[in-house]
Amino acid sequence: MEPSAYLLTGLIGLVILIGVTWRLASRRHSIPCPVWLRWLVELDNPFTKTNRAAVITDHLDLKPGMTVLDAGCGPGRLTIPIAQRVGKDGVVVALDIQPGMLKRAREKAQGVHVTNIQFVEAGLGQGALEHDRFDRAVLVTVLGEIPNREAALKEIHGALKSGGILSVTEIIFDPHFQSRGTVTRLAEAAGFKERAFFGNRIAYTLHLEKRTDGE
Repeated sequence: MEPSAYLLTGLIGLVILIGVTWRLASRRHSIPCPVWLRWLVELDNPFTKTNRAAVITDHLDLKPGMTVLDAGCGPGRLTIPIAQRVGKDGVVVALDIQPGMLKRAREKAQGVHVTNIQFVEAGLGQGALEHDRFDRAVLVTVLGEIPNREAALKEIHGALKSGGILSVTEIIFDPHFQSRGTVTRLAEAAGFKERAFFGNRIAYTLHLEKRTDGE
């Protein structure tokens, strides 16, 4: 076996070990990805296209000037390309509960000279978001890490403009994986309706539209 093949096999084994350990540790408590593991979430998953930054961003149908919430942004894997898509007249709010993740996201933005990002240290459901501000919101393998998912989704619903879209991405490899049925149930209770679905039952992106009055 070539040295590169050994290296790849070892890396895959390490990722699996970390994933299993993280999943076991998360059975009692919802544990967000530790800052020291940010390198893992900065990588596009090699096993599925669904979780890749470019694919998620393409599905969002972003336009210049839009305002987007990257909730649980981590080290900014989605934040940077979304900010580049909405352009200098648009805004991305990068929200995360861990200052170390925001620090890394800020460093990455500075490295590529992206200046249209606002960094907010807060958790979803804590009332940090303005009402009727956002055209899009993204939750990428984050929902299961939130202790009060109902409050989080209600806050996002209030923060979106009428007709705004919440994009939820989940993959089975994540320790806090949420099934489509679970996400749909929680989202409908918060006032969303399903608009689009991409992927399959173990790796998917679900688009949820903010219902308007009377729907």
